[in-house]
This record gives sequence, C-alpha cells and structure tokens, in this order.
Amino acid sequence: MHVHLQGKRVILRDLQPGDIEQIYYWKYLAADREHLNWNGPYAPLPELTLEEFSKKHDESLSLLGTAAPRTELVIEIDGELKGTVGRYWVSEVTNWFEIGIAIYDSRYWSGGYGTEAFQMWIDYLFTHLDTVRLGIGTWSGNERMIRLAAKCGMQEEARVRKARIVRGAYYDAIKMGMLREEWEERKSRG
Repeated sequence: MHVHLQGKRVILRDLQPGDIEQIYYWKYLAADREHLNWNGPYAPLPELTLEEFSKKHDESLSLLGTAAPRTELVIEIDGELKGTVGRYWVSEVTNWFEIGIAIYDSRYWSGGYGTEAFQMWIDYLFTHLDTVRLGIGTWSGNERMIRLAAKCGMQEEARVRKARIVRGAYYDAIKMGMLREEWEERKSRG
C-alpha cells in the first residue's frame, strides 16, 4: 500500500529513499533556510552527514508498501518536494501524538499550501490511528504555527509562561490540540 493524498494544490505522499537527499539539501545546504527559525529553533541543528541524516528516516522508509500508518509524509507542490509533515509520540499509554509541518521553501508560506497540507495530514491520522487527540507543541513566538493550528480547528490547551528560550529570549510554551469528535464535526460542516 502506498500513501498518495491529492489536494487542490498539495500532494502528501510516502517518503521515498530518493527524497532524503533533497530534504538534507533544504536543511543543511539551501540558501533559503528561514524555516529553521520556526520549526524547532530551541537548539542548533546538529551537524550530520548525509549518511547519518538518512538513518534518521529508516523507520519511515520501513513502512513503505505496508498498511501501517505513516510517521511522516512528503509535501509536494508543483511536482517538487517542498516540505514534510510528521508525528511523534507524546505518550504511548494514552495514545497521544503531536504533529508538525515544515515547508522548506519560503515562497510557499502563504497562499494556503500549509493549511491544506496540515488539514490533509490531520484527516489521514484520524482515519488511520486509533487516537482521540492530536496536538502541537510550539513557542509563543511561532505565530505562523499558532495561526495554522487554529485555522485547522486546534485550540490552545496549555501555556507555560517564559518556559522556552529561543535565540536568547524567553517565550511561553504553547500546547494546542483537537479531539477526534471536533475534527469529525468540523468535516461534517464542510
């Protein structure tokens, strides 16, 4: 089974071995690395070789051709890899995931590409995972992610004041989330 989700302007698809080099380029070599200021800026990006970076995607690649829910998908816009969406465990006991998105090419930060991709990812996860909640964790200076999460129906659930240090300044830690029934109600309203 392969995952290929077609939106109006965005495709979410399986990560392929050939994509790793392109993602590595965007993270380590591209002139446009503005996305690193928003996507987890809490610590410097570790210096990794392409081989070391590739190993970090072994789990995702091992899911290819299976029916298992994916841990990450590629965002394709205009036929090119422009970003990724992903998920990770917060608690296996409560079956609680946090999700994220990174659009590497800043020319696609407006125009609804991120909203469409994130909504498709949320829908895919609620369809394929037995979980009651999906959420994000970010910092109060990441206004883009907070607006995106709100557009997709997530609500602020927690705020810890001055709990994150980003580039030497203190910011609030923010948790936003959505319950499965809220997503289903939102979908039924169109």
